[in-house]
Amino acid sequence: MKITELLRRNIIILDAKAQSKDGIINELAEQLDKGNYLKDKEQFIQAIWDRENQTSTGIGETVAIPHAKTSAVATPAIAFARSQAGIDYDSLDGQPAHLFFMIAASEGANNDHLQTLSRLSTLLIDEDFRQQLMEANTEDDILKIIDQKEEEKLGRDESEAKAAAEANPEDSGIELLAVTGCPTGIAHTYMAADALKDKAKAKGISIKVETNGSDGVKNRLTDEEIKKAKAIIIAADTKVEMDRFAGKKVLRRGVTDGIRKTEELIDTAMSGDVPVFESDGKGSGSGSGSSSGNRSSFYQHLMNGVSNMLPFVVGGGLLVAISFLFGIHSADPESAEYNVFAAALNTIGGENALALMVAVLAGFIGMSIADRPGFAPAMIGGFMATAGDAGFLGGLIAGFLGGYVALGVKKALSGMPKTFDGIKTILFYPVFNILITGLLMYFVIIEPVAWLMRVMSDWLGGMTGANVLFLGIILGGMMAIDMGGPINKTAFTFGIAMIDAGNFGPHAAVMAGGMVPPLAIALATTFFKNKFTEEEREAGKTNYALGSFFITEGAIPFAASDPGRVLPASIIGSAIAGGLTLLFGIGIQAPHGGIFAFPAVVGNWVMYLLAIIIGAVISCLVLGLWKKPIEKK
Repeated sequence: MKITELLRRNIIILDAKAQSKDGIINELAEQLDKGNYLKDKEQFIQAIWDRENQTSTGIGETVAIPHAKTSAVATPAIAFARSQAGIDYDSLDGQPAHLFFMIAASEGANNDHLQTLSRLSTLLIDEDFRQQLMEANTEDDILKIIDQKEEEKLGRDESEAKAAAEANPEDSGIELLAVTGCPTGIAHTYMAADALKDKAKAKGISIKVETNGSDGVKNRLTDEEIKKAKAIIIAADTKVEMDRFAGKKVLRRGVTDGIRKTEELIDTAMSGDVPVFESDGKGSGSGSGSSSGNRSSFYQHLMNGVSNMLPFVVGGGLLVAISFLFGIHSADPESAEYNVFAAALNTIGGENALALMVAVLAGFIGMSIADRPGFAPAMIGGFMATAGDAGFLGGLIAGFLGGYVALGVKKALSGMPKTFDGIKTILFYPVFNILITGLLMYFVIIEPVAWLMRVMSDWLGGMTGANVLFLGIILGGMMAIDMGGPINKTAFTFGIAMIDAGNFGPHAAVMAGGMVPPLAIALATTFFKNKFTEEEREAGKTNYALGSFFITEGAIPFAASDPGRVLPASIIGSAIAGGLTLLFGIGIQAPHGGIFAFPAVVGNWVMYLLAIIIGAVISCLVLGLWKKPIEKK
């Protein structure tokens, strides 16, 4: 498939009107939407921004390639726009972008589409090609230039493939190997690969590059090539099979370095001043990480468990919250409020999704520590903690216990003859890992932890006056300090642990504190319009919904652009809302849902709403009075 089968005249903009990154993304998306290439424009734009937030697609050299692979795309397409004046696009070289190719790949895009999309990205490395695009007068000129360049590229690739096929593998030892990969696997993966090949060729260095793209691994490196290579470059921001490089000199960088710092990577790799990779048995790793000898921290293991647990908490919590809309006892067959649909929601969300959350938390902590061998013992330990009333704390212990037991068993069995390698993985590891973790949970951990959870719950339940106010202030304020970051997640995790222990107050303060920042932003952009740009005012409207549904992250763009004012204002309001919530004696039985969870409120829901409104209004006033009018900035 040719590039011009995806790039049509009706989605070419020769003179873009946009003057900002946000504007050009919207203008290109609007052009795709007019051509009926999109199912949902807003969803597609969100997918584009999700990719931008990982790494800017402004690759430098006047080019930006915003791209996304999403179900919001009806028909795969490429939209083109040109800005003679240039637009600040957060490009890697800090220069304005003039040429924009927006790649819209459907979720089920076939290999032909993906290969065509990736081919375009490699053409843009050529300076003459970019200059021709800048000087083109019509849409037809653009298409003609691209067709001609693509034919040259295909002919060159065919010649190189033929030469490689005719070469004698015994005589053509490859000096340098590389692996490239980016999160979407469409553009940066192949641009980095071509940049490395071109620079190596110019230096007279033989190279082979494996690409980890959307259409799978291509040009896979063989064991023989790895054995003979002087060094390996990993230019990737996604998972790469690393165990095969054990004992070799490996230089690990991000995929953008493969595009922008190609010569540096090749020179460093060929100098020999590169660390030797030592396998940790996990099989894969991120290309941009540090040397493999550095283990993940305690917090990283914990967050791996929490992030994988969240879908169970959010999905299950919302279903439980919705079931309460039919009545607080609507799932009880003995109650006059009983409703069969509400009972089904409560069973799915509460008795299944939420019942699994501790086991899932533990399982993924164990997997973060010891990869797959740590998953089963940790998850089983977490399930035992739930069944034994050791709750959230027991699950945390089970996760770390299962992971480190798996590492210990692996080390203990490392001296066995190699003939047992196959049976170790499928028999010895699971049996010993589960046995040891299970016995420790059963005889040592569950009972004392269950007792500790009961004591903690009783102590929190007995708090009154200033003590409970202080606890609410701390939990509410923590939710706004980093809005979805480590401190926020710590407070959220504590709140869920308390629900699991039967104490509903702390999580009510957590939810109130998390709802305040986006609601405050929404109010501030509504009532202090002269303090915000037009784009910020439009974005502020969405925060009414995000805040109402307990999605604190809606305030992040505003905090990022003005942290000195937005963060303190948010923390003040969130702390007040959390403190008032516990002072009013409010609790909540659903772990997520925002306003949907109000039927699950223990206490007076009107007072709970009042606490949140007071916190949001105070944050709004602090922010609105503190910020300077936009004209004076």
